Amino acid sequence: MQGKIIKGIAGFYYIYAEDGNIYECKAKGIFRKDNFKPLVGDNVEITVLNEEEKEGSVTSILPRRNSLIRPAVANVDQAFLIFAMENPKPNFLLLDRFLIMMEQQKIPVVICFNKKDVGEKKEMEKLYEIYTGCGYCVVLSSTYEGEGMDEIREILKGKTTVVAGPSGVGKSSITNCMQGEVQMETGEISKKLKRGKHTTRHSQVIPVEKNTFLVDTPGFSSLYLTDMKEEELRDYFPEFVMYEPQCRFQGCMHIHEPGCAVKKALSEGKISQQRYDNYLALYEELKEKRRY
Repeated sequence: MQGKIIKGIAGFYYIYAEDGNIYECKAKGIFRKDNFKPLVGDNVEITVLNEEEKEGSVTSILPRRNSLIRPAVANVDQAFLIFAMENPKPNFLLLDRFLIMMEQQKIPVVICFNKKDVGEKKEMEKLYEIYTGCGYCVVLSSTYEGEGMDEIREILKGKTTVVAGPSGVGKSSITNCMQGEVQMETGEISKKLKRGKHTTRHSQVIPVEKNTFLVDTPGFSSLYLTDMKEEELRDYFPEFVMYEPQCRFQGCMHIHEPGCAVKKALSEGKISQQRYDNYLALYEELKEKRRY
């Protein structure tokens, strides 16, 4: 029988199977031998060992479309990144780090600025303009007033979406709005976990409707770029792409070089100063990291 790993804790994997049940499974030893660890989001084959207790064994992991390190999750169609307009105020360097991470993995991102009911209208319009100008889909929402929920539901439909964002931005509220009646799934897992015996600071997949899954991740407050040289960073700022062919020098880093079309676009207000400043900060960070 096939299914999807919706949670993994302490060597147990909870499989949302095609028959609609959740099975508690151990992975076969062959995975450890090959140093291949099942991930939340993996599509798997399982053998049912005890139908009554819903226990089984993961016998094979189906090919992955992609996988992320943080959060550790596989087979993601898109990322849904939530930041609040207030309480806490958005950390734009953190937001841009996450966007770069997803660009690296070629995973499309939807940015959600939540708590629009307490945000300043001018600031919201500016953020909407900056990030849609970079080619991202942006949603302005308020769980308090129920705004943007239908738009979010449409964006998530038929996809596996990793939901991420710092603590306190309304991630759980939005996830709960999307879940509807499916909250019982979490209850079933809790029973199998012997009523909260293990901590739940792990990613978990929440079935929302047919072929629609949310990957809920623990809140993050810092992200560090890995496996990247500083000269590659410009490739992950989509707003630079249209200007780069006009730069005087091939391989222009858009920092000190004369005749840089990106810096010209910046001076003309066609590229966000905030985004460019974050580019410089991350460039220096990567440069420093390589030195050590």
